[in-house]
Amino acid sequence: MSDVLARVEARLVMALGEPDARAAVTFLGTDRIEVLRFHAADDGADVVRYATLGMSAHPMTDPTATLADPLRGPRAELLLTVRGGRADTDQVLRPLAVLAASPQVEGLVVAPGASLDTGEPLWPGAPFTSVLVAEPGGIVEDLELDDLMDPVRFLPLLPMTPNEAAWKRVQGAAALQERWLRHGTDLRDPLRAGVPLG
Repeated sequence: MSDVLARVEARLVMALGEPDARAAVTFLGTDRIEVLRFHAADDGADVVRYATLGMSAHPMTDPTATLADPLRGPRAELLLTVRGGRADTDQVLRPLAVLAASPQVEGLVVAPGASLDTGEPLWPGAPFTSVLVAEPGGIVEDLELDDLMDPVRFLPLLPMTPNEAAWKRVQGAAALQERWLRHGTDLRDPLRAGVPLG
């Protein structure tokens, strides 16, 4: 499956440029997960993108399935974009790797609209302990693989405060995203306050 990861990394580099840092995390009983960091300028502001590499080595399998298919099934990597220089966001590497390992560890199928909880701040002082998985196709296009394999999707992560995460569980992902949009929420701001939910 290393060929898949080589192609995934090539797609990331094509879309985001060369990474300026990378870290690897290995969890007991799982494959190694790397997190790559990319810097970019967006609207004159420094933007940092973190991308996982390793989650797509195997297809995600529904935990209720009696037999795991080694080829078929959804594949994904995770993308997090934040404004640089406002917080120590490089500490997000381990929480991101934990989320990327969750399909192997917990049998999760990560898809748009899902919430992923780290149980701790994403980085020191972060007001976020969970993320909303957004629709792919914006920053990095899907990577088509061989005929029998599903494409690799690059899923953006949108940090949520605990109140936003609780509200999303009741109202749904679309309602939370609409509220963010209505209030002009800067979802890349690593220090942003929660959106008004009243």
